[in-house]
Amino acid sequence: MTLGEILAQYGYPIVFAGAIAEGEVVLALAGFAVHRGHLAAGAVLALAALGGFVGDQAYFALGRRFGTRLAARYPRLAPARARVAAMIDRRPALAVLAVRFLYGLRIAGPIAIGMSRIHWLRFAALNLASAALWSALWVGLGYALGDAVERVAGRIARAEEWALGILAAAAAIAWLVRRRRATRGR
Repeated sequence: MTLGEILAQYGYPIVFAGAIAEGEVVLALAGFAVHRGHLAAGAVLALAALGGFVGDQAYFALGRRFGTRLAARYPRLAPARARVAAMIDRRPALAVLAVRFLYGLRIAGPIAIGMSRIHWLRFAALNLASAALWSALWVGLGYALGDAVERVAGRIARAEEWALGILAAAAAIAWLVRRRRATRGR
């Protein structure tokens, strides 16, 4: 089975699932796959935005329903919650739009917003706009990376497995570094 066949079969579900979780790396890799012609740009953008929207709606609902219990059970989330609460006090709409882009607040942010007084319909509308912008940004960056690699390396049709492997390894290293920093911060 070739890389193209694997991406055609599993690429779209991976994009959706990756966007539900903290999926910046998945979306950048999907953008690279779009550049290489393995995935369709419209479908990737739609699934990424939908996954980001669904994920944050779920986190918002968790915050709305179980926020107090979650805060008591995970006191390490208190700084993130306080940061988001301060943002909401100043500019609620901007807080909802921006929290997806702020390091360390991708999951804690919507939970904290769920604990606020922001109406769920307002959150949903702002969340949808934010998810669309977020997905376009990260898929676009991956696409641009594919273009840059192609310009530097020439036609990489034979070497695309290596390029994607290197990107995946870099993504795994970045994830491990982030996880280690988060563990040290606790």
